[in-house]
Amino acid sequence: MTKDVKNKLRKKNDLPLILIGAGALLVVGVLIWQAVSFSNSNVPAQPTDVERISLTEAKAALDAGTAVFLDVRSAGAFADSHVAGAVNIPEAELPDRLGELDKDAWIITYCT
Repeated sequence: MTKDVKNKLRKKNDLPLILIGAGALLVVGVLIWQAVSFSNSNVPAQPTDVERISLTEAKAALDAGTAVFLDVRSAGAFADSHVAGAVNIPEAELPDRLGELDKDAWIITYCT
C-alpha cells in the first residue's frame, strides 16, 4: 500500500472519532444548559412593586402599633419565635388565606 492510500484510509477512519467527539461535546453542552436553566427556574423573581423598609422603620411601626406583622414561615418556626403580635400565614397558604388580612392595613411581611 502506498503512503497516499494509507493517509486516505486514516482520514476516513478519523471521521467517526471526530463525529463521536463532537456529539459528546454537544451532549455535555446541553446537560450544562439544562442544569443552569433548571437552577434559575427555581429562584423566585423579586417583586418590583413591593416597598422595602428598614429595620428601624419596622421597629417604629411595631412600637406604634401602625402595622400588621405577617410571618410567612412554617407554623413550627412561628411557634419557636416570632415578632410579638405577628400573624402567621405560611407562604404556601397565602393565596388561600389573604382574605384573613385587612386589605387597608399596612402589612409588613417577614420570614426570618
